[in-house]
Amino acid sequence: MYGKVRPGYSPAAQSRPSEILLALTTRAADQGRLVVPPEQAAAHVLVTNIGVTLRQIVLATADPDLSAAVREGTITAITGTGAQRRTPLAAALEIAAAHPQILGRAETQLLIEWLSKLGEQTPETA
Repeated sequence: MYGKVRPGYSPAAQSRPSEILLALTTRAADQGRLVVPPEQAAAHVLVTNIGVTLRQIVLATADPDLSAAVREGTITAITGTGAQRRTPLAAALEIAAAHPQILGRAETQLLIEWLSKLGEQTPETA
């Protein structure tokens, strides 16, 4: 998959996984879970995966700590969340975004908008 790297060339083997990844990030965006466009989120996940994979190939050893750290960094970058945001407000945002069927799509989007605005006005220590 990575053997013939050249500008403008995307291997056929990359097409289906890229389509699946874009579908997943589009779904996450539709649920209000991303802070970047779904195309950017998919690209971020893909290039992160390629980088970690190539590093482990070059070193000829697995590095689970690096994999975990990079995974968490990627999730934080595309969702705007992280361990430091585990406040009740952040938890409510996550639950609402994960289950839009409970309140309905329009109501969930409104709730997410309101909670996000409250989060912008609330000190991190709250």
